[in-house]
Amino acid sequence: MSLPLHQRDIYQAFIEQSFRHQGMATWLACLPEQLARGLDRQRYGDLPGWEKAVAKLPELPEDRVVHLDADHVSVDAELDASRQRQCHNLLKALMPWRKGPYRLAGTTIDTEWHSDWKWQRVAPHLSSLEGRRVLDVGGGNGYHAWRMSGAGADFVLVIDPSPRFYWQFQAVRHFVGEADGLRTHFLPVGIEDVPENLAFFDTVFSMGVLYHRPSPLEHLAQLYAALRPGGELVLETLVVEGDETTVLLPGERYAAMPNVYFLPSSRALAGWLERAGFSNVRVVDEADTSLAEQRSTEWMTFQSLADFLDPDDPSRTREGYPAPRRAVLIADRPR
Repeated sequence: MSLPLHQRDIYQAFIEQSFRHQGMATWLACLPEQLARGLDRQRYGDLPGWEKAVAKLPELPEDRVVHLDADHVSVDAELDASRQRQCHNLLKALMPWRKGPYRLAGTTIDTEWHSDWKWQRVAPHLSSLEGRRVLDVGGGNGYHAWRMSGAGADFVLVIDPSPRFYWQFQAVRHFVGEADGLRTHFLPVGIEDVPENLAFFDTVFSMGVLYHRPSPLEHLAQLYAALRPGGELVLETLVVEGDETTVLLPGERYAAMPNVYFLPSSRALAGWLERAGFSNVRVVDEADTSLAEQRSTEWMTFQSLADFLDPDDPSRTREGYPAPRRAVLIADRPR
């Protein structure tokens, strides 16, 4: 089978992991269909343009310096002015960039989200990622996945159904090259495409996903099934203040988003996790989302958080709900 260059690494990684776990062999057999569906040019009309932009990125010198353990995922490489402009313009063609920031061979991508701030809140509470197999559910363009590799993870897989995010990830891969040991991968699928009862990953992240799921307990069950016994879940989601019975079910929109379903209190969410079978549930962070953390930039020029809040009362959304507040919970799958 002749594979495109951008797919060869993930096939090789899945082959290696399938020797360690039968469930990954099952998933390997599904890869051709999943990649074909996730990168379907008939379904995604802009996809050929994104692919072409990545293909046109100039070749980089081998003596680049890559940093996956700093706030900016960065690649330092000496390019002449012409190739720097080429990189800048091609990366712009992949806009909007939502998760980051990145600094790639002279181009700084100031993304909508200061995802580094979220990582700073989460990282101190994690079990060491050294040598672990990690799944990042709904990981966007892969910013946090690069940070997970930078923290020593042995195998990191981002799953996100967005083909734009897939090609943003491939653009960053072009700059990073093999500096991560080819341990970081992206599959354009959702959690429902992960084989049932996989029980493979040491750590599973689900950040910014739960409130988009019409059945949150089903999502928690899917996360549980992807973890090995003794594995760790890192769950970050929108919450509201309240006790263990407090859950907000917004109307048609929440902060202008049409697909927001359940916003529990962190205490209620802890109860959901326990009901899903998790143990040692703890809330490690909870804070309002600031206008400095999520905002429009040169690299994401559409409306952002400031546009979705009540202009007379920024503690409320335009719909009158409490403004976005996020909590991070960590829990274990019992052995």
